Amino acid sequence: MSFLFGSRSTKTFKPKKNIPEGTHQYDLMRHAAATLGSGNLRLAVMLPEGEDLNEWVAVNTVDFFNQINMLYGTITEFCTVESCPVMSAGPKYEYHWADGQTIKKPIKCSAPKYIDYLMTWVQDQLDDETLFPSKIGVPFPKNFLTIAKTILKRLFRVYAHIYHQHFKDVVSLGEEAHLNTSFKHFIFFVQEFSLIDKRELAPLQELIDRLANKDKDRL
Repeated sequence: MSFLFGSRSTKTFKPKKNIPEGTHQYDLMRHAAATLGSGNLRLAVMLPEGEDLNEWVAVNTVDFFNQINMLYGTITEFCTVESCPVMSAGPKYEYHWADGQTIKKPIKCSAPKYIDYLMTWVQDQLDDETLFPSKIGVPFPKNFLTIAKTILKRLFRVYAHIYHQHFKDVVSLGEEAHLNTSFKHFIFFVQEFSLIDKRELAPLQELIDRLANKDKDRL
């Protein structure tokens, strides 16, 4: 099933993934939102005292999926098969899609197609109760952090594509502050728990260094 529905002009993806109210993960999500409101992102990403790392990573992974889903949704009219025939993050970085199940051998495809594959693939995992349990007492799989790392590594590629190919479009929509805050939050989170290999971050390393230095200036 295609991730995008209706005409592209709707600028909409599938509904965002909601964490059920009344669950511990919902409380964690509210805690995360409240800490984010303080404006200190380094503090906001830290594991709350006494909390389970898997659960914290799960809640934040869902949140980043929703954020990226929304950010990319605003620029779909600019990201077309014609404008972005390959999924890239600048001239040095090109991404080919494989999910290891239906598409085992990496295929070259346009950016919108790649992001469609990617977001559908992520959503399927977030909806899988055996991988992302939402019920209290249901354990996370032993390899949960490995699963989360792969998801976050791939979500990073959407940020990288937006920054390299569509930053002018983001600016024209007045969305750059929102994009920068979302990306900074994402980067501080994956750095806090070493969730993405430094080599994978290379397409945006300069921006990451700038964000980190700006943060130090504020301290």
